[in-house]
Amino acid sequence: MKTRIALISHDKKKDDMIALASEYRDFLMTCELSATGTTGGRLINEVGLEVERKHSGPFGGDLQIGALLVEGLIDCVIFLRDPMTPQPHEPDINALVRACDVHNIACATNLSSAHLVLSQLQAQARALAKTA
Repeated sequence: MKTRIALISHDKKKDDMIALASEYRDFLMTCELSATGTTGGRLINEVGLEVERKHSGPFGGDLQIGALLVEGLIDCVIFLRDPMTPQPHEPDINALVRACDVHNIACATNLSSAHLVLSQLQAQARALAKTA
């Protein structure tokens, strides 16, 4: 079964998301990926990943990812947040992070935690591949 990861990044964090995804590209290519609009477009065009794109965050993309999560269709969320810029859709962001907490889904909100989560998932995938 493929690992199902949601990738989201605020405008000032999109370059960080591209760099992160490029670093983990080989692993991410084995995963089922969902992303909000602009982030997904950049992941497709700049990293070459296959991504199911949702709406942009301010237009409901965070809520769409949250709905997938609640339905058990997301295993992990990588959400590179910009803590220094007010977001017009802050209630949606808070709802998504809360849904991660309620449903016990790993949610990385900065580069350090994203590296930890992705490296662990990658190691688990490698271990499973060796036993298969």
